[in-house]
Amino acid sequence: MGEFLQRLLQNYPYVFAAILFGIGTFTVLTHSNLLKKVIGINIMEGSTYLFFVAAGNIRGGVAPIQDMSDPNLVYVNPLPQALMLTGIVVSVSVTALSLALIMRLYKLYGTVDSREINRIRNEVRASGSSSKG
Repeated sequence: MGEFLQRLLQNYPYVFAAILFGIGTFTVLTHSNLLKKVIGINIMEGSTYLFFVAAGNIRGGVAPIQDMSDPNLVYVNPLPQALMLTGIVVSVSVTALSLALIMRLYKLYGTVDSREINRIRNEVRASGSSSKG
């Protein structure tokens, strides 16, 4: 058990990322409020950023700027960080679109609860099909 705990502490960014991803997944799956679902998705996105940046990190590594005075330096890989910057830009735009759609749904249905929106839609469909017949 001691070795397991030691390895857990050594890899704390991965453990923290997994916990955050689980919290985000739980939020998305258990809440019917659309705003809470967007927050859960953002938590999941944040955990993936943490995971990839932690995976690109090297203990004892330095910034990827070449230093000719010390050829034995170990550099951190900048690619995961650059990819995560791109991911952040995409997630901000997806969040903005999601919030705009939620605002539109609120104006249309008067609620942001997905179950309530579904119930209203089913009532409208039922009343529309009964009036045609």
